[in-house]
Amino acid sequence: MFARVSGLALAAALIGSAAQAAPSTAQVAAAAKAVQPKVVAWRRDIHEHPELGNQEVRTAALVAKELRALGFEVREGVGRTGVVGVLKGGKPGKVVALRADMDALPVEEKTGLPFASKVTAPWEGKTLPVMHACGHDTHVAMLLGAATVLAGMKAQIPGTVVVLFQPAEEGSQAGEEGGALLMIRDGALDHPKVDAIFGLHIGPGEAHALNYRAGGFYAGSDRLTITVKGKQTHGARPWAGVDMASVAADIVQAFNQLSARQVDVGASPTVLTVATINMGVRNNIIPEDLTMTGTLRTFNAERRAEVIDKVQKTVAAIGERYGAKAQAVFTQPYPVTRNDLALSAWIKPVLEQASPGKVDDQAALVTGAEDFSRYGEKVPAVFIQLGGRPASVPAATAPANHSPYFDVDEAVFETGVKAEVLLALDYLAKK
Repeated sequence: MFARVSGLALAAALIGSAAQAAPSTAQVAAAAKAVQPKVVAWRRDIHEHPELGNQEVRTAALVAKELRALGFEVREGVGRTGVVGVLKGGKPGKVVALRADMDALPVEEKTGLPFASKVTAPWEGKTLPVMHACGHDTHVAMLLGAATVLAGMKAQIPGTVVVLFQPAEEGSQAGEEGGALLMIRDGALDHPKVDAIFGLHIGPGEAHALNYRAGGFYAGSDRLTITVKGKQTHGARPWAGVDMASVAADIVQAFNQLSARQVDVGASPTVLTVATINMGVRNNIIPEDLTMTGTLRTFNAERRAEVIDKVQKTVAAIGERYGAKAQAVFTQPYPVTRNDLALSAWIKPVLEQASPGKVDDQAALVTGAEDFSRYGEKVPAVFIQLGGRPASVPAATAPANHSPYFDVDEAVFETGVKAEVLLALDYLAKK
């Protein structure tokens, strides 16, 4: 009888020990597969109900509800509409964060999906159609999936996992604050103190592919606003005023020449884009005012300063030549997204567990920008791309992020969930 009791006690001890062991890759994979239907459902719901930056009220409420049901400590209203969830593991250890952005874009959806957006919302004085054209709906859904998997392994986690659901990554409306900077200011990295953070972004790359690079990865960006004050006149008498269309055309052409001929294109990539030109209300009236907006993308502080100086001087000179007053102002700066060298050095084998044979740690520079860079200014950070292009779509014609046709293969969500969970667990285990 004694031997039998001892055997039962030993078996119980072994089971208890196994239960407390670090989760295996197979366990993570099985849990990610199990939660995949919920991830797809979350994504489709969020996609059908998109919200612009600093307006993510419905999305934030959904996130908070799901996190509370999983047993996370939840803080709402962080950085306006952001949500922070905290999961304390069963063992002491470091604190790792995972981040997803929640905001959509003022884009009219043309995907034809059964859950396509029909939403409109106010943006900078206009009511516009809204769409998740950059995949933030998938980011939220995948991070909720990762939170679900991690909650199921809580007792085995050696440390704490913080999940950040951030508003306004695409930038807030003119005159507003928002995004990562405001989340940080509201203590998103401080309660508890985060030791490292990982982020993931979906795009039109090969499905299930994961890529990143150490050091500078995504460009820094600045919002460009050009204002020109001239003299209104009849469309039949342009010489009696300032021809704003010619001013706008000269500025655009000057920018194209500036970014291709006035800076060393081999030393560092530079993109200078004019995206909007607003002037006039009638076909035969040359207006008094012209406004142009665009974006600047650079990869180092020296190039940024150089181009800003050239742009401001060029715009002022063109205005003066036409007898107008013109100025260029740069706002909403995002720093270059830099992947921490030490973290980047060990994550490839971790990502290989999530997507075997499809990990590239020498990814090309990305001229897109990300305010995830703000977290990297405070704590070690790594940002990763996940390919989501459906197999039926050729790479050459795949709609890019911000396209009204942007869509992804939902099967890749399972890969994204695995990647986020494994990165968090491996970091905590190593630390």
